[in-house]
Amino acid sequence: MMEVEVTLDFACCLCEGSVSATLKCSGKGLTSGVRSVAAVNLHCPNCGGNLMLYFEPGGTVRGVSPYLGPCPIPQPSLN
Repeated sequence: MMEVEVTLDFACCLCEGSVSATLKCSGKGLTSGVRSVAAVNLHCPNCGGNLMLYFEPGGTVRGVSPYLGPCPIPQPSLN
């Protein structure tokens, strides 16, 4: 199995602070060529916000957005 370690430097989309992350990528998606994009959830060390980082395994950042999390499952009404 192929494994790559990348260091990504980007700006937080919430506070615009500088963020650096070193990530280890592995799996069959690395062999699919230049069209593969990975995503990871991170916390900004400056503001503590939750971020979703999209990047290519080669080290190119594709985008950063706030991570909103999964939608909650509605609970049935008791009445």
